[in-house]
Amino acid sequence: MNAQQLVDERGELWLALAPLWLDHEPTERDYVRMINVIEQHEMSLHELEWMFRLELAPVMARHQLSIASEWRKFNDYKLMQQLVNHNLRLKGWRRKSWALFSGLTTMMVRHRWVELMNRLMVARGEH
Repeated sequence: MNAQQLVDERGELWLALAPLWLDHEPTERDYVRMINVIEQHEMSLHELEWMFRLELAPVMARHQLSIASEWRKFNDYKLMQQLVNHNLRLKGWRRKSWALFSGLTTMMVRHRWVELMNRLMVARGEH
């Protein structure tokens, strides 16, 4: 998969979910937008979980740990570059390593992710 394919297939979804890592709790409007974008991608809860752990969290967790990070709003262009670069290298041992450490990279926003998944299940009539 090349960079353009990643942007086409995942870009909107990644950017919609990025607010989970901002310094404030997502608003009702944020959650509605996230669910709408998720539904356009027709992913299962299992697929979403692994996308969250492997594709998003390794990049987004670095923002949380950085002193000079963006906390109010992300620069979408810069963030997309970081996400694409990460995901182009996400093969073999790198993929396995991120899977192993995904608990650490997701722990700071896990409560928000659980809230989003609960809302998604309700929207899908699964809860």
